[in-house]
Amino acid sequence: MTAPADSFRQWIRLEQPRLGTRVTYATDEFFGAKERLIETADPVFIADRYDDHGKWMDGWESRRRRGPGFDHCVIRLGMPGRVHGLDIDTRFFTGNYPPEVSIDACASDEEIPAEGWTEIVPKRGVTGDAHHSIELSPGPVWTHLRLNIYPDGGVARLRIYGEVVPRRVGTPGRIDLVAIEHGGRALAASDEHYGSMHHLNLPGRGLNMGDGWETARRRGPGNDWVVLALGVRGVVECIEVDTAHFKGNYPDRVSVESAVFEPDEPVHAGSERWRPLLPEAKLQMDHQHRFERELVHADPVSHVRMSIYPDGGVSRLRIYGRPASRIRA
Repeated sequence: MTAPADSFRQWIRLEQPRLGTRVTYATDEFFGAKERLIETADPVFIADRYDDHGKWMDGWESRRRRGPGFDHCVIRLGMPGRVHGLDIDTRFFTGNYPPEVSIDACASDEEIPAEGWTEIVPKRGVTGDAHHSIELSPGPVWTHLRLNIYPDGGVARLRIYGEVVPRRVGTPGRIDLVAIEHGGRALAASDEHYGSMHHLNLPGRGLNMGDGWETARRRGPGNDWVVLALGVRGVVECIEVDTAHFKGNYPDRVSVESAVFEPDEPVHAGSERWRPLLPEAKLQMDHQHRFERELVHADPVSHVRMSIYPDGGVSRLRIYGRPASRIRA
């Protein structure tokens, strides 16, 4: 059983509760709470665990339907976005999975929209105890998804891969240009052995050592790197590199380069456009490092490449600055 992580590696998981995503409605959740559908952790199976309703299952599960119709649940995204891929995960559901599913989407300010739904995944068969990876062509910006199961049953997890498309940034002054809520996104990394590059611009500080970007131990020459697209093009005034929880495995040094790429233009880590923004600087373990006077230019940029020497883990990267639209000529 292969998870779709590699297929959708470049996209953000929009269903994460930490981004504000919630399951707002389910027709039935007798055996398994609807909130489990978007739990961050992978599902587990505990053979001897039962509750007042029967066998405990780590997912959303409705009771056996004895009449016409089908069950469904509504997921409200914490941050509106374009959906590029889905994973309908039925792990551990073997005799109680739905034989068919479909997915609708809409854009609405309502908690539980009654209308405006568009089918994005037509009814299709699924199997038990398996990942079902579905690639989608990017379309409109959605705020809600509706998972329909025919006629009933259980789904362990629904993963929603895509990009955040923020509403217009109206906050005056300095902002975090790479923050996920402003549309920032990691594009590529040299290595993600222990931690995803998509952790770098999540809200808040890292929860633990697993909630950051960490590479394998480098045994040869060279160094590791990660490329991020700013959600808002702008002039960088301060860079924060947070090594929270990384104590015996933080990088020795860091540097940051910047470049300008146009929308929809390929971004290459080895491009000749990269120019120094933060020269190589020493890091400490479990520490928030702020660099301002060390920055070497003040031109608008759209992308950054952070290099760590030689390897290790970084919890968060903040790129504070002024959006280019607010900069006087």
